[in-house]
Formats: sequence, structure tokens, C-alpha cells
Amino acid sequence: MLRLIGTDGIRLYAFDLAAGQHRLGRDPSMPLHVADRTVSRSHALIEVDAQAERAYLTDLGSHNGTTVNGARVTGRAPIKPGDIIHFGQVEFRLDGDPTSPIPVSRSTAAILSEADPERSVVIPIAEALKPLPPEITDLPGLLAALSEMARVPAWSDSREVLLDKWLQLVNRVIPAERLAVLMTDASTQEVFAAATLLTTGLDPGSFTLSRTIVNEILTRQNALLISDSRSDPRFAAQQSIIMSKLKSAMAVPLFDENRVLGILYVDTTNPLHRYSDDYLRLLATFGNIIASRLMNFELVQERQERHLYEAELRRASGIQQNLLARETPPFSGYLIHTYQQPCRAVGGDLYDLALLPDGKLAVSVADVSGKGLGAALLMSNILASFRILYNVTELSLGEVVALVSRQLYRYSDASDFATLFVGVIDPTGHELTYINAGHNPPLLLRGDGSHEHLKATGTMIGAFEEMTWDESRTRLDPGDLLFIFTDGVTEAQRDDSQYTEARLEKLALERRGLDPESFLAAVMDDVNGFLQDAPRSDDITMVAVKRIT
Repeated sequence: MLRLIGTDGIRLYAFDLAAGQHRLGRDPSMPLHVADRTVSRSHALIEVDAQAERAYLTDLGSHNGTTVNGARVTGRAPIKPGDIIHFGQVEFRLDGDPTSPIPVSRSTAAILSEADPERSVVIPIAEALKPLPPEITDLPGLLAALSEMARVPAWSDSREVLLDKWLQLVNRVIPAERLAVLMTDASTQEVFAAATLLTTGLDPGSFTLSRTIVNEILTRQNALLISDSRSDPRFAAQQSIIMSKLKSAMAVPLFDENRVLGILYVDTTNPLHRYSDDYLRLLATFGNIIASRLMNFELVQERQERHLYEAELRRASGIQQNLLARETPPFSGYLIHTYQQPCRAVGGDLYDLALLPDGKLAVSVADVSGKGLGAALLMSNILASFRILYNVTELSLGEVVALVSRQLYRYSDASDFATLFVGVIDPTGHELTYINAGHNPPLLLRGDGSHEHLKATGTMIGAFEEMTWDESRTRLDPGDLLFIFTDGVTEAQRDDSQYTEARLEKLALERRGLDPESFLAAVMDDVNGFLQDAPRSDDITMVAVKRIT
């Protein structure tokens, strides 16, 4: 089977090419997906014959072009194993042997090549990290290098700069012509060179990696010493990590807290610098310190990202609060009060109060599915949609709700929806026209001592593309109090108990004579008394509207 192997300098690509057609491009849906900006979304087509021996390449009108061995492809061109192919600026090699070494990205340092090591020493990392013998601890500059490596702050530079500094410190003590830190991508497990140091200043060629050696170090967590450059029965059937002229090489896992982060590698062609078991233990010590510093670097990065995220949440919370009605609009004959408490920095509950062009008052409360930032974004979308439609006087309340629901359905996921209560109060006839779209039934506490539940007149909004909602009407008399709330009140949770609608209704009936502000304060006092020290599990939003004349 043919194989296409390459790198964009960040990622490693290895594609097996079976018989048939294979499209290559930057689009994630492409069978051969290459995530580099110089590659077009649909860049090229590779065709392999039924015997998987002959292949042909066609450029699909890519922006940056395709070349084979430096020649631009203008039509359907044959390709063969060994050809170097560039898609944009990404270099690949067509290979006929799927067991060939894997190129490692981000470097040209030749750590790995065709020869096979004759003698190698494999030491478990736990053994390699035992105390160093005196002849090693007495090496000039060792203690200074170890101390300086441990002192370098993990937040002082980028990871690449830190790795370069640490390789230079390793090279102060361990003579080497090539040093490298190889890392693994957490999501793909691909290996790449995160940092290299070439002490001779020469470019020794391509950088490839033996699967056997990677498995030995990363999977089995062993340290590896190769003391000569001939053959080793363990790797006889594999490409080795050593150039034919190489005299000695060492590789150890970067191991910390039972986790292998990568590989620390050094080699030399100088016969006077042949490495020993003691040098391997020294390299393992350096590797262990580098691994711990890398872990510190990750923690610092996570802390910085968390602080940035928290700052963004605070900003989002401020924006969300500014979106909500900050003042109660003047509405003669009525007292109105609102209350909201998100369970996180931002929430998915909304309320709105707006005087319409015809003098009527629109009151709405909604509860978006989910919590946090995603719910807050949906909340702002719903709120903005309603406020645009407030001024379209020829639309009925049902038509307004249908338009908002359709907008939510078309531009959000299937799991995104909201329950909604929206009502319009006419100050002349004191008639309340309302729609309850799957929301908790608000309580209408009558001044004569009776009460009503304003039950659902349709399903939640955003759940289906084409839905209708029935309008209902009722009259508000002096002393009547309309209480709208979200399920963060009734479903407030403490251990296995919920606050419940029954408890809320009992309290509302007892406190019906209060003004709206005092009424909502009494509800929250009771909810907090029920919760005690239990954390809030959902946003709480309440609106109380009372006719006084």
C-alpha cells in the first residue's frame, strides 16, 4: 500500500492510500485533511490503481498550487514512491512502505536515519531516576546547571524559549552535537520536535522517528542508551533512530506525576564522547526536572487562561445586566418590581418591561435552556428580537412570539429553546393579553382573595420552526397582583428536597397584600431560608405587577 507522509511544521500527517480516489484539502470533511492555511479547501485529487501500485495526482485549481519534485502540476500527473510533493507550502513524500520512519515536524535535525543500533541499554525510568553516582555528581557545572534549570520561572517566556534555555543547560554538562525535546500532541498523539539545539551549527538532514523507539520510551516509559551505530536484534526489522556515522545516543521520557509529556534526546558522532549508563541516568535527571517545569508551565498557562476567562465572564455579566430593563417605566395606576439572581456569572433567564407606542405595557419573562455563557447569548438574542418587534404596531402578540421563535429555531441548535411568558397590559381597560409558551404558570392573586394560574397557551419557543400560540385575556382589578417567576424558584434544591410550587403558592397567598418590592423580598427570604447553605442550582427571575387604582 502507498503512504503519503508529511508535515506542515506543526502537525505530522501520515495517510494510507488504498485503491481509489482520495481528495486532499483544508476542509475538515476531506478524506486527506491538511490543516494548513496555504492548502486550499479542496486542493488536489490522488488516484490509486486497483493494485495500489500506481498513483496519479491532479491539482483541483488550488490557490497556491501543487508541485512534484519541484515541477508544478498542471494536469493529471503520475507519481511514484520517493516523490516529494508540495501542496501549497506543506511538504509530503510518497512512500511505498507503510513501516518506514515517521518524519517529525518543526525541525531539520537528523536524529533518526537508516542504520540499526548494535548495542542498546534499556532502563526503566524509575531505575534511571535513582541517585546519581559520585563520579557524575562531581562533573563540572552540574550543580549550577541543575540549580539554574530549577530556578527559571515557568511564566517568564514561551514554552519554546524555555525549552531552548533548558537544552543549553543540558549541553553544559552532557557533550552532544544534537539535542532535542520531542513532544506528543494530546489529541492526536503525533510526535513533533518542540525544540532542537545543533551545537555544530550544521544541518545534518531530515528528521525522522522510529516507531519502535517512540513506543519504547513513551509507552513503556524506558530510558534508552545506544552506544554504537551498527545493528541491534531488537530493532533489526525497524528503521532506527541513529545515523550510520553516529557513535552514541540517549533518549529518556519526560516523566512527571505518572504522565509522559515527551522525549529528551541527545546524540554525538565524537568517539571521545561515548555515553555510559551513568550519563543516561544524568539525562533522566535533567528530563525529570524539565518535565516538572513543563507541568508548572501548563499550570501557569491554565491559571492565566482562567483569569482571562473570568475577566470575560465579568464583562459579559455587566453587558447582560445592562441589557435588562434597568428602570421600571412609568405606568399610571400600577406598581412594578423585578428581581434577578443568576446562579453563575451570567445566566439564561431574562425579563423585560417596555412601554409600547400605543401606551400599553409589555411584560416578559423567559428561561433559556441550559446555563452559563451559551444560555446568556441566547437570552440576548431573544431580548433583542422582542425589542425590535415592539415597535411593529400592526403585529399581534401571537405573531410577535412566532417570529421570535422562528428566529431562535433557525439560528441555534436543536437543544436550544426557551419557555416564555409575555403579557401586554392596556392601561385604559386594564386588560391583560398574554401568551404562556410552556412557562411556569404565573400566579394572578386577586384583591378579593381568589387566585388564578395563567396556564400555558402553547409550547416553548425555538423548539419547532412553524408553531402558533393562542392569546388569552383577563382583567386586572385594583388590588390584583401578577406574579411571574422562573423555575429557579420552585426547583431550588437542598439535598433531595425541592422548594416546590405548592410552597411558593402558599407563601404568595399569605403575602398577597404587600407591595411588589416587599412581596418579592418575602419570596427570596423564604427561598434562602429553605436553601440554607446549599448552592443555587438555577437562575432566579421574578416580576411582580400590582394594580393600585
